[in-house]
Amino acid sequence: MAARLTSYLVVAIVATTLIAGLIVGAQRDDSDGPVDLIVHNAVVYTADGEGTFAEAVAIRGNQILRVGDDREISRLRRPQTRMIDAGGAAVLPGFNDAHAHVIAGGLALHRIDLAEARTLDEVGRRIRLWADANPDKPWVLGDGWQPRLFAAGPSRQALDLMVPDRPVHLVAADGLSSWVNSTALSLAGVSRRTADPAGGVIVRDPGTGEPTGWLKGAAMSLVTVRIPPPTREDRARALRAAVAEAHANGITSIQNAGAGAEDFVLFEEARRSGDLRVRIYSGLSIDGEFTNADRAQLLNTARQYPDDPVFKSGAVQIVLDGSLDARTAAMLEPYAAGGNGAPAILPDDLNRSVRLIDAEGWQVMAHAAGDRAVRMALDAYEHAERSNRAPARGRRHRVEHAGSVDATDTPRFGLLDAVASMQPLLGSPTPARLEAWSRHLGPERALARFPYRGIAAGGGRLAFGSDWPAAALNPLLGIHAAVTRTTAEGLPRGGWNPDQRITLEAALDAYTAGAAWASFDEGRKGSLAQGMLADLVILSEDIFDIPASGLAEVSVAMTIFDGTVVYSRDRGTN
Repeated sequence: MAARLTSYLVVAIVATTLIAGLIVGAQRDDSDGPVDLIVHNAVVYTADGEGTFAEAVAIRGNQILRVGDDREISRLRRPQTRMIDAGGAAVLPGFNDAHAHVIAGGLALHRIDLAEARTLDEVGRRIRLWADANPDKPWVLGDGWQPRLFAAGPSRQALDLMVPDRPVHLVAADGLSSWVNSTALSLAGVSRRTADPAGGVIVRDPGTGEPTGWLKGAAMSLVTVRIPPPTREDRARALRAAVAEAHANGITSIQNAGAGAEDFVLFEEARRSGDLRVRIYSGLSIDGEFTNADRAQLLNTARQYPDDPVFKSGAVQIVLDGSLDARTAAMLEPYAAGGNGAPAILPDDLNRSVRLIDAEGWQVMAHAAGDRAVRMALDAYEHAERSNRAPARGRRHRVEHAGSVDATDTPRFGLLDAVASMQPLLGSPTPARLEAWSRHLGPERALARFPYRGIAAGGGRLAFGSDWPAAALNPLLGIHAAVTRTTAEGLPRGGWNPDQRITLEAALDAYTAGAAWASFDEGRKGSLAQGMLADLVILSEDIFDIPASGLAEVSVAMTIFDGTVVYSRDRGTN
């Protein structure tokens, strides 16, 4: 009996000890463990939806351990902790570019960059400089020119004067037309007798019928098939260059707007090797109406590239129209010069395609620049909502660009839980843009461009990006444009259509928390809180304590990805 009592007593003591240990463990915070990095003396904007600010962030591994004031976070310091003094500058969640073209952007870094050329003289200067600096290149290639800079459209003769000895192919900012010289047309066998290909236009001189050098839509391929395609190593090099460019701009996540199978392979290989030090959510491009072959490709893609913090699939991009600059955006009312811009897919076919994609649980990214295309996209999303059971994760279908939106459609974004994936830098109201918008649409309709506040006021979600390489990758330039509705130089005074300005916090959210929500990632990134991925950007100053007009002058001081410093302004990319 005594032995049995002794056994009971031992068991009771052991159980009590274990329970006490569990209680102490529950009460003890995790400050006793290692702390790898602390960012302090900062103005930390957490993007938590509550407007919360802090002073410091502690990081363990690739996760945020704690966000708080300097005194609280300093207690977590250990001998091995790296301390980063932000110098009173703003610290934000890493920027998330919600619409870019990663490989194309990386390739464009080695071609002529015309995205920021705001005059024809500047366009010509950049072309001549690149051609002179690269005499060994068989083709002169570039990206980002704006059709609105040309009163009568670009001409091959102008390019002939700049580059008489080699073919030239320059892709417009919208990616939907190109400007070529006579040598390129000759190599491609394009003359006045060449018929327009299906889905394309060879712009011709009205007097002679000769090609002017402006190719739209599918007509671009008449020349591009003659350009030696980038090799696999070229594309891999472009990916590495794109990642470095992202780091220099404080970007830790990019949503790739449409890709083919070869891009997915490159992303996955870089992820496995550890070289993909930016998080990519990539949409898969389909051409036209959704087919059984497209469905099989979706299923295969989902199996090959499941949800992963660094690279994942899950979206399908459908192109509905072109761009306003080229008058190929699908509009509800005619352009001033006539024509509405025919959509690339009929409404009934779009409804069917979206319904089928939605039934598979995939997100739709609809390229819709004109107000007619935007309405078609929203109509298709509403049709899918009526037809299908809601996926477990929700829908969150997206309208990419949404440059013109009819006022009756702005509240539908909120009603349909749709994402307005917009690129505010493309809405920077330069004199050339304002003149072109007014010329194409008339002054009143031009005011419907980029209605940030209208969409947000109706409960719509904003996710901001760049459309890189069509525009600069720098999020701070886009934030400036959305907050001030002016150019970087402050024009027009007082802002263009200032009623559509949004607050600095709203613009930051669109580049962080809103973009994360748009890719179903709000549970792991987009805000600074315990347990979130340690992706941060440290700016050069406190953006909450300067005039909004100064935002375009702010730079990135440091980028932290997965708990590791990958860019420092003083040292470049690590």
